[in-house]
Amino acid sequence: MNPDQIETAFQRLREREPEPTTELTYKTPFELLIAVILSAQATDVSVNQATEKLYPIANTPQAIIDLGVNDLKSYIKSIGLFNTKAENIIKTCRMLMDLHNGQVPERRESLEALPGVGRKTANVILNTAFGHSTIAVDTHIFRVSNRTGIAPGKNVIEVEKRLVDRVPRKYQRRAHHWLILLGRYTCIARNPKCEQCLISDICPSAFQLKAVSTTKSRNPKTAKKRSGSRLKSASNSNQRGQSGPTKKNTAKR
Repeated sequence: MNPDQIETAFQRLREREPEPTTELTYKTPFELLIAVILSAQATDVSVNQATEKLYPIANTPQAIIDLGVNDLKSYIKSIGLFNTKAENIIKTCRMLMDLHNGQVPERRESLEALPGVGRKTANVILNTAFGHSTIAVDTHIFRVSNRTGIAPGKNVIEVEKRLVDRVPRKYQRRAHHWLILLGRYTCIARNPKCEQCLISDICPSAFQLKAVSTTKSRNPKTAKKRSGSRLKSASNSNQRGQSGPTKKNTAKR
C-alpha cells in the first residue's frame, strides 16, 4: 500500500471502531500484565475464564506470592503452558515487589526484564495500560501487515518498525487494536473474508484472491473434477445405504 492507501485504511477502521481496546478483562495495569503473560499461545476467552476466578482471590503481586505457585496453577491449569507461566508469574511478582514497590513499571527495559515478558507483551502494556503509541505485533498483525502491504516484513521486529514508520502518527495509539481485530475476525489465516473487509478495494491480496477464485470457477478441468468428486461421493453414499446397518448402529450401548 502507498501512503494515501494506508491513510484511507486507518480512517475507515477508525470510523467503524473509534475506541478499540483489548478483549482481555482487567481493571489495573497489574491485572493486564498477568493476563497478557497468560495469553501467550492461548485465546483471550480462555484467559478471561481463568482470571475471572483468580482475580477475586489474588490480583496484586503480594497476593499472588502469598497464594503460591501450586495454588496459582490450579486457577490457570486450563491454559496452555500453565506450569511455566505460573513459575514466571511468581518470579515476576517478586521482582515487582523487590524492585518496583509492587507497581508495574512504565519503562520498556524494566518490563522486558520481567520473567515471561518479551517485547510484544511490553508493547501491549505500554500501549493499553499507559497510553503509549507502541504497536505490538502478534501473529494476526504480522499476517495483516504482510497480506495488505501496510508494513511487510520477514519477522515481527521488521514489521513493527515498518508500522511505526508507515502508520500516520494520529492512528498509532489505536493501530495495534484495529489490526488485531481485523486479523482475528476478517483477515483470517485461511479463507479470509475479503467480501466483508473494509479495505478490500485497496488491498493487493484481495485482488489476487479474487482472481484466483474467478480462475478456478471458470476452469473446465476444475469444474469437471468437482463434479466427479460429487458423483463419487454420492455413489459411495448409496453403496453404504445398501449395505445394511453400520457398526455404530449395531454396537451395544
